[in-house]
Amino acid sequence: MDPVTRLGIVGCGLMGSGIAEVAARGGIDVRVAEATPDAVEAGRRRLTASLDRGVRRGKLGEEQRDQALARLSFTHDLSDMADRQFVIEAVAENRDIKADVLRTLDKAVEDPSAVLATNTSSIPVVDLAVVTERPAQVIGMHFFNPVPVQRLVEVIPTLITSADTVDRTRGFAEQLGKQAIQAPDRSGFVVNALLVPYLLSAVRMVESCSAQPEDIDRGMELGCAHPMGPLRLLDLIGLDTAQAVAESMYEEYKEPLYAPPALLRRMVAAGHLGRKSGRGFHTYDA
Repeated sequence: MDPVTRLGIVGCGLMGSGIAEVAARGGIDVRVAEATPDAVEAGRRRLTASLDRGVRRGKLGEEQRDQALARLSFTHDLSDMADRQFVIEAVAENRDIKADVLRTLDKAVEDPSAVLATNTSSIPVVDLAVVTERPAQVIGMHFFNPVPVQRLVEVIPTLITSADTVDRTRGFAEQLGKQAIQAPDRSGFVVNALLVPYLLSAVRMVESCSAQPEDIDRGMELGCAHPMGPLRLLDLIGLDTAQAVAESMYEEYKEPLYAPPALLRRMVAAGHLGRKSGRGFHTYDA
């Protein structure tokens, strides 16, 4: 199967920039789209800063960084994705926003066999595939944060995804140096279906004043050998993203263990989103 040489990514937040960085370092021509010129520049700065950190930490040389930067181009017009072989949307975890992006990409990408992948972490992929005129080429490709470090990718075909699209997506994941598992097209897929109830249980423990965040995290890190406690992990994911994932899963299953606790909702409303805002269940330097 031919490797992907021209990749498009829509969204340059934590996930989109991470995917773009891994692909550019892997020798792929990457075009990144954001909604506005200001967002484009913010995405460019985020990617440049991450590559610079890699140089400082000895994970790549200056020449490798410069080559990766040369493979990156940026736009705020999705029509510039016309020549891409594979496009991944990595915008906000919102069904309507993702559907609008995929609907636009469907019209913009000229190759009818090009794969349109969604990096959703909870929305059933078929709900997004059917807004396009090429649902057989739409698939879920769920990366994990931070993308340059985490090796797993969940590949999520729908009932109407073609076998060729599945094979091409798994091959592309391997091209990026990732390991792929195939997940069912149900909200939460494999990892979040197991992880989210655990994370929400930790929030409920804080909400009921059963334990302090520091003790909960230390308990799971030292007692269960987790690399990061559940509340620090929520801060890393982003409390707003966690709430959106929980709401999507509760909508599908109507099981109380998936319902976002009131404390989580209040923290999101207050702007306490975790690392990205400087405050969540823990506080962080700007």
